[in-house]
Amino acid sequence: MTFSTSAQYVEKSEDLNQMGALKLAEQASLEAKKFEKNVSVAILNSSGVILLLLKGDSVGPHNTEASRRKAYTALSTKTPSLELMYKAATDLAAQNLNALPELLLLGGGVPLWKDGKLVGSIGVSGAGGGENDHNVAQKAAENLGFSIKK
Repeated sequence: MTFSTSAQYVEKSEDLNQMGALKLAEQASLEAKKFEKNVSVAILNSSGVILLLLKGDSVGPHNTEASRRKAYTALSTKTPSLELMYKAATDLAAQNLNALPELLLLGGGVPLWKDGKLVGSIGVSGAGGGENDHNVAQKAAENLGFSIKK
């Protein structure tokens, strides 16, 4: 078997890199300051590997894990976690999403799309509620040219 034959069995992926994770965290912090808040931030690559996990100053320790789970939820479902929260509240078929242990249906997690490819996700917690967390995550993504929708 030659390499050219085996190449069909290998996926090519485009991932968020460390510099992107650092810049996203910086943008999230700047956006949270508009609410006079500090936030915890998690950044995952397209495979769900944690690139950055940052606890915000004076933010409760539970927010760090919440930010990771929000990022995971957004990445895994390719949907902002705020959108899933609302869907689970109104759609009987989606209510069971709350039963999956890693998913966290609270606002603040958004997938990161670049040129139609899912490259990672960001989760934010501590900005003063799920909608604020979502807005911080979304603005951080958009400030760097990412989209939260395919």
